[in-house]
Amino acid sequence: MAILVTGGAGYIGSHTVAELLKQGKEVVVIDNLQSGHREALLGGKLYEGDLRDKAIMTKLFAENEIEAVIHFAANSLVGESMKDPVKYYDNNVYGTLCLLEAMDKANVRKIVFSSTAATYGEPDKVPIEEADQTHPTNVYGETKLTMERMMAWFDQVLGVKYVSLRYFNAAGAHESGKIGEDHNPETHLIPLIIQAALGQRPSIQVFGEDYNTPDGTCVRDYIHVSDLADAHMRAVNYLMDGGESNIFNLGNGLGFSVKEVISTVKSVTGREFPVVTSPRRAGDPAVLIASSEKARTVLGWDPKLAKLEHIIGSAWEWHRNHPNGYNN
Repeated sequence: MAILVTGGAGYIGSHTVAELLKQGKEVVVIDNLQSGHREALLGGKLYEGDLRDKAIMTKLFAENEIEAVIHFAANSLVGESMKDPVKYYDNNVYGTLCLLEAMDKANVRKIVFSSTAATYGEPDKVPIEEADQTHPTNVYGETKLTMERMMAWFDQVLGVKYVSLRYFNAAGAHESGKIGEDHNPETHLIPLIIQAALGQRPSIQVFGEDYNTPDGTCVRDYIHVSDLADAHMRAVNYLMDGGESNIFNLGNGLGFSVKEVISTVKSVTGREFPVVTSPRRAGDPAVLIASSEKARTVLGWDPKLAKLEHIIGSAWEWHRNHPNGYNN
């Protein structure tokens, strides 16, 4: 029996595949390699294709005994989603519908789903809890919330049990040094700062330093990608043990400001680089921090790599040794 990982050649997907392999699981991956990398897979059986291709989905489920699915395949750039909503509804929502249809035909009834803190929108309070209101402020967050609602109906009508994992800022790289974060274009703060440290960009921009936070810059919850992979493994085990459909936040419960992250990168790398202050970006909340008590209690999840220095240190080792990503 195998675990199917959609989008398994992507950043978080590849780390989850590595964790599954470490646990001795048989792994099947489907990825269209639009943003994923074949080189990021440390093992498993790869089908290069798209969830919306019903022929390849039928073939995949016919050729493998799949017991559960971990679903990462999606577009995930907030800015792009506000320019091209058709792309996001087509790939994220329709792609998920095609996956659920293929699962139903193959009688696969368990799925762990990569959701996002963007489902909450502007939080009413922090730390954010799973029962808090969901009012996405961008198309990306709305498509993920739509996917959650779709799964809830598939559970009610067809008995498909799901776990939705809403997480915050994934960062860091695998302990082996073989896989890490390689996006084009890059939009995440920590790799952007590391690029500045490597001299690959002239400076790092800070968008606003007049927020109601200790140093005036936005505060975010960063979580090591390997801790996220562990949570997905635990969520699969939870469903295999008969757990009911559920939603969990994943975060450290700690907040680090933009200035703190920049300072830590400088400390870890021993390098200086220019920092440029720019006006606030529209829609950037001052503070986003998750409460992960539910995941800790129900899944037994305990982030092991929570220190910012460790997260940045592992990311630095990856980028320093892979300055051109997987194109080295």
